[in-house]
Parts: sequence; structure tokens; C-alpha cells
Amino acid sequence: MSWGIELWDQFDNLEKHTQWGIDILEKYIKFVKERTEIELSYAKQLRNLAKKYQPKKNSKEEEEYRYTACKAFLSTLNEMNDYAGQHEVISENMTSHITVELARYVQELKQERKSYFHDGRKAQQHIEICWKQLESSKRRFERDCKEADRAQQYFEKMDADINVTKADVEKARQQAQVRHQMAEDSRADYSSILQKFNHEQHEYYHTHIPNIFQKIQEMEERRILRIGESMKTYAEVDRQVIPIIGKCLDEIVKAAESIDQKNDSQLVIEAYKSGFEPPGDIEFEDYTQPMKRTVSDNSLSNSRGEGKPELKFGGKSKGKLWPFIKKNKGAAPEDFSNLPPEQRRKKLQQKVDELNKEIQKEMDQRDAITKMKDVYLKNPQMGDPASLDHKLTEVSQNIDKLRLEAQKFEAWLAEVEGRLPARSDQARRQSGMYEAQNPTTVNNCAQDRESPDGSYTEEQSQESEVKVLATDFDDEFDDEEPLPAIGTCKALYTFEGQNEGTISVVEGETLYVIEEDKGDGWTRIRRNEEEGYVPTSYVEVYLDKNAKDS
Repeated sequence: MSWGIELWDQFDNLEKHTQWGIDILEKYIKFVKERTEIELSYAKQLRNLAKKYQPKKNSKEEEEYRYTACKAFLSTLNEMNDYAGQHEVISENMTSHITVELARYVQELKQERKSYFHDGRKAQQHIEICWKQLESSKRRFERDCKEADRAQQYFEKMDADINVTKADVEKARQQAQVRHQMAEDSRADYSSILQKFNHEQHEYYHTHIPNIFQKIQEMEERRILRIGESMKTYAEVDRQVIPIIGKCLDEIVKAAESIDQKNDSQLVIEAYKSGFEPPGDIEFEDYTQPMKRTVSDNSLSNSRGEGKPELKFGGKSKGKLWPFIKKNKGAAPEDFSNLPPEQRRKKLQQKVDELNKEIQKEMDQRDAITKMKDVYLKNPQMGDPASLDHKLTEVSQNIDKLRLEAQKFEAWLAEVEGRLPARSDQARRQSGMYEAQNPTTVNNCAQDRESPDGSYTEEQSQESEVKVLATDFDDEFDDEEPLPAIGTCKALYTFEGQNEGTISVVEGETLYVIEEDKGDGWTRIRRNEEEGYVPTSYVEVYLDKNAKDS
């Protein structure tokens, strides 16, 4: 059974069939690829499902998992993770052992097929050229024979005509001989080309084409064998994970068998047992006796009567009013003034701790850059020290900003803890640079004050007092008389004053100083009619009492 013998004239059909075979192989690759995607998606869904039902840390659910039934459920969730992992293994193995391998094989197969059919077309073109040469020599031989016959007839006609000169007859005879010789040459050429064509045709149909078709047949059989092996691998990949999946299922069964209903019942007793004895029998009260009616010490009515006064909690019965105060809509205030004092203190302390951690992180980074700069100074071939100046400046600016932020929250924290009776000028100045004051937020701070009886009340006096503070703060920038300049300063860095009370400066800009740094890290400056604060570390100050304002 050979395609070269049986299908010697089916070149085009074989070309179509082999292309169909490659299409089938690519279809199978696509099938396996989609299967791997399904396995990955299934594994992901299983993991998400297991994660969804995992107990949340530091929640009531964690306490529930002391019961054996909940422990078994937790084990089931953990095993589902391992179960999902096996489906991921299926996807990985199918991808590496089937999809990738077959994709590479398809490329090789396409190149091999292209080569064989290229050789086949080349052989076809060669035999077609030989056939054209044969046809050309045949037509030339036919034409020369006809020309020779006409020349011979013309010579015979001239020779029979007595009126024709001897020279014309001789010329006709020579022309006939030339034509006859040309016909003989064409005959010999035609005969030679015919023999050559027959030889080439025999080689084409009995040697070249059979060899090419045999190679194509072997290529096609290898393709069929390869797709069969891939199908076996497809099954083996699944079979390899069956023992592990079975182990996961065995663990789930083992966890289910570990459930102890008696133990769970005992845990319920331990969780909710009060320790009190059940009430005894109620004694008979005889109202017919002319004696003071008494009530038994162990009667339920007595316990009820004694319990009534306990329901009175005095002033604390009001509860805390702060949850019912109308809260501001939108984002919470930056100083957490919408919270009760203790909760506010915790939030502020947490914020201060976070800022201190960030400051320490930036300081460590600054130290590392400084050390690197020292190394570059000692060993210039390792790097340019000047290249680190910009980064060092940026880190220093970040540290200054974080310190100012920490000081602001520490001031609020001190106010809550009672270290400061009210906001100092420094704290108010810093808060003004970071937030816009509004009466609503301040009023909430006043509303959150705690009364001696444990409740939260709204006192008009406190509200008015805080409003006065806010008014004073607003007047600090709006109503003060312009201060005279006490010197000049040069901006070392660009500062974008986006908060209230600050002013933007550009690196290299010269401005007037109207108030020195009072220890809070801010210097008050003026540019024409515009005034505001900038970080002291951002400017270089030149104090001159004789300086004049423009």
C-alpha cells in the first residue's frame, strides 16, 4: 500500500488531505487549550469558594471553630484548596505535555509538508518543460517537412518547364536540397527530444513522484500516530492526580468522622452554663390568718421586687447621646472630632504612630543615601555623589512634611488627653495650614464633651467658646494690621502652599520676612500684598532691621 503507486495522479487531492490533517491537529490543540482554561477557572472558583467560607480573624466566627463540626468544615475547606491545586496541576501538565509540544510539532509538520509539495511541484514543472520542448521540436519537424515537399515540387515544376533557364532550375534544385536537409535535422532533433522526454516521464511517474508521495504518506502517518499519543497523554494527566484527589476526599471523610456530637454538646454547656440553682417550690400564702403577710425568701415575686430598683441607673440611664447627634455628611473631619473623646484619642494615637513609622522609614532612607554618598565621595569611580543630592533633598522635604503632620496630630492628641486646655496658637496655626475650619466641625467637637454623669450633652457655652476660637483664627490672617518686614529670605526649594494660611514660593525667589520662626518650623513671609507661612527649612533667612517693605 503506497500512495506513490496507488495515488500517482492525485497530487492536488493529497495536498488538500494533508492540509486537512494539520487542521485536525490544530483543532485538537485548541480543544486541549480550552480544557486547561476550564481547569484553571474551576480551580480558581474552588479556591475563592474555600476562601469565602474561611473564618475571619479576630471575629466571632473564630470562636465557633472550637466545635468539632466546624473544625471538620474547616478541614473540608483546606482540602478543597488542595483539590483545586490538583486541577491546576492538570492544566499545567496538559499545557506543557500536549499544547506546547503539539504546537511545536505543527510548525515542523507545516515546514516538512511545504518542502515535499515544493519538490512535487518542481518535478511537475520539469516534466511540463520537457513536454513543451517535445511539442516544439515536433512542430518544427512538421513545418520543415512541409517546406521540403514544397521545395521539391517547385524544383520538379521548374525542371519540366522548357522556358526556364538552366540557372533557375539549378537554384530550385539547391533550395530543395537545403529544405530536405533541414527536415532531416528536425527529424533527428525531434527523435532525440522524444527519447529524452520518455525517459524523464518514466522517471517522473516511477521514481520522483512515488518517492515524494511516500514521504508525504510517512509524514501523514506520523501525524496520526502523534495525535493518538497525545490523547493517551491527555488521559494519563488526569489519571496521575486521581490518587491525590482521592486522598483529599479521604481526608474530608476522616474530618467528618471526627465530629463528636457529645463533645459539641458539652462545649455548649461550658459556654452558657450560669451556675445558678433552679428556683424551689413556692410556699402557700394563707391570707385567712390575721397576721402580717410575708413573702417567702425564695419566692419569685421577691426576686422580682428586689430587681426593680436595679433597673434604675440614675443619670446614666440616658445613655450616651453622641450616636444620635446629627453627623456631618461626607468625609469625617481630619481631627476625628466626630468621635467621642476616648475613641478620638485612640484614632489620633494610631495616626501619630503611623506618622512616626513613616518618619523613621524616611530617616532610614536618608541615612542610606548619605552613606552611599560618602562611598561615592571616597570612591568616585563607583558613582557621582552629586547625583544623590536631588534624592537626598526630596527625602529631607518628606521628613519635614511628615514631622509637621505629626506635630499637628500630637497637638490634637494633647488637647484630648487634657495636657492642653485648648488649642494653642501654634496648634491652631498648624491646623489652619492643613484644613479649612468650619463651624459645623467645631460644633461637633463641643457636642462630644462628656458630662459628669457619663452622658454626652450639647452645651451652648462650650459651643460659643469654640466659635470664638474659630473667629480668632480667621481674624489672625484677615484682620491683623500689616507687619513691617524684618528681613528678606531666599527660597531654597519650591513649595506649593495648598492649605489655608500658607503661601506658594518658587526656588530662587526672594521675599520679605515679617515674622520669624517661633519654634513651630514655620516662617511668615510677604510677596507684595500676599502673606503666608512657609516651612523654615525651605528658605534661607537674612534678618535686617533696616530692610524696607516695597
